[in-house]
Amino acid sequence: MSTERESPGQSDRRLCGLVKDLANQIDAHLRARTAALGLTTSQGNLLRELTHPLTLRELAERMSCEPSNITFIADRLEEQGHLERHPHPDDRRAKQLVLTPKGTELRERLLKLLSEDSPLAPLAPEEQDALQHLLSRALIR
Repeated sequence: MSTERESPGQSDRRLCGLVKDLANQIDAHLRARTAALGLTTSQGNLLRELTHPLTLRELAERMSCEPSNITFIADRLEEQGHLERHPHPDDRRAKQLVLTPKGTELRERLLKLLSEDSPLAPLAPEEQDALQHLLSRALIR
């Protein structure tokens, strides 16, 4: 058994591969759970991220996409009765997306489904906290 350490390049490549594989598993899990509810992955992402009233721009930042993409997704969810656009309390030009009772119930169902058999489920809560801390540190630039 060799006691040689990996070179920084090898270690970085291996770690990046693991992060990518985990991201792919999380994405596949999200796709399967949203499909079970008759939603697109984008709709599921929007529902998951809409933790409180947010503007299209704020939601786009959270979801790392353009506000025009959020508009399209929000339009579909609004047509289905899951969310509404309300005037922003501090900015007359902006609208906030707000879940309806039907949307809140759907979001709760989605979050419950996402917690079942999650790719992160094998980790104990303190391990999940440690992973979150380490990933947060790695993302700070």
